[in-house]
Amino acid sequence: MTAAVIPLEGGFTRRLSDIFFRRPSFLLLLLLVPPLLWLGIVYLGALFALLLHSFYSIDEFSGLIVYDFTLATYGELLRLSNLDVIIRSLVMSAAVTIGCAIMALPISYYAARYAKGKWKAVFYLLIMLPLWSSYLVKVYAWKLILAKEGIISWLAAKLHLTWALDGLLAIPVIGGPSLSFSYIGTFLVFCYVWLPFMILPTQAALERVPGNLIEASADLGAEPGQTFRAVILPLALPGLIAGSIFTFSLTLGDYIIPQIIGNSSFFLGQAVYTLQGTAGNIPLAAAFTVVPIVVMLIYLAIAKRMGAFDAL
Repeated sequence: MTAAVIPLEGGFTRRLSDIFFRRPSFLLLLLLVPPLLWLGIVYLGALFALLLHSFYSIDEFSGLIVYDFTLATYGELLRLSNLDVIIRSLVMSAAVTIGCAIMALPISYYAARYAKGKWKAVFYLLIMLPLWSSYLVKVYAWKLILAKEGIISWLAAKLHLTWALDGLLAIPVIGGPSLSFSYIGTFLVFCYVWLPFMILPTQAALERVPGNLIEASADLGAEPGQTFRAVILPLALPGLIAGSIFTFSLTLGDYIIPQIIGNSSFFLGQAVYTLQGTAGNIPLAAAFTVVPIVVMLIYLAIAKRMGAFDAL
């Protein structure tokens, strides 16, 4: 005769466990409620309030917000000074994205095709190492590197290339008195800070490229350049586009690097920070904030159609 199995008496924890076991949907709901509340109330609520303020205006005499629905604040974005900020930010974001893609592709290709074993671990360590240090420390370090008395100017003098550096800084618009006070310096620091975000998805995309495709291309008589254009680049493109989502969006919204490196010209992040802080023009700051949101929604829609999300 087998003894009957008598369930052990349990406390509140055991009874709660039994309820979750019988009703897994209740457990799922309980786990999802905190993040959904955070996303819905804190993030989406704040975003909705921001968008709502963009349809208000500021009284020019009192400096107070006029809570009447109007599109006049968006009309102010078309002013030459404000339009210049938007164009400058978009051009810099595009330039940084292209620069990071050019630098990331050979590094990612080497890591995907030739780095094996411990060398692949070294590769990931070297790529991730800059992300472990403080963002501000890296930017201020670059300010010292790019300064007129910095290591780049010293190295140019030692190599008798001061004339080349001076010629580079003399280029209209992008030049300046030194690299730390020019768009060239801003571009270099942006590329350094965001480059890992381009390398990792590109390397992941190239890992999926079958080696026999490259060998077959060579067997069919294709030159290395033809193999790159017809085989490697199309298959790496989703990874490059996935990386560009990070580099483009992060550059578009950053205000610390342009504040420390570069001239006094504003970017979108600086404009929003100044308008909502010093100037107190929250409606215009909100309207400026809508610009990168709209740009990134369009960008993400295009990236999705090109299969970039598969490489993330």
